[in-house]
Amino acid sequence: MKIKESAENYLEAILVLGNANGRVRSIDVANHLGVSKPSVSVAMKHLRQNDYVVFAPDGEISLTDAGMEIAARVYERHTVITEALCRMGVSVGGAREDACRIEHDISDETFLKLKEWLKR
Repeated sequence: MKIKESAENYLEAILVLGNANGRVRSIDVANHLGVSKPSVSVAMKHLRQNDYVVFAPDGEISLTDAGMEIAARVYERHTVITEALCRMGVSVGGAREDACRIEHDISDETFLKLKEWLKR
C-alpha cells in the first residue's frame, strides 16, 4: 500500500526516536520533525486508524508490524542515499536533507542498484 510522504516521515521519526530514546511521545515527534503538536496529533490519529501505530495509556507511541515495515524501508533508503551522496562529496547536512526528499520517490530498481554500487 502506498502511503503519503508525510506519513512515511512520521513513521521514520518514530523509529529513529525509539531507537535513540527507547520511548516516543508526541512532543518528541513534534520536536524531531519541527512541526506543531496539533499537527502530530492529527497525523497520529490517521496512523492509528490505519494500524501503523498504537498508543500506550501513558501516551507512548509504538509502531505496529505494518508501521515498522514502512519505517524501516524509509530509514534504510535515507541512510543509503545519505551515504551515497556523502561519498560523492555532498556535505553531510546537504546529503541528509536531499536524502529525506529522494527516499520517497526513488524506484525500487534504482535503490537496489545504488545499494549494490555502495558495496563496491
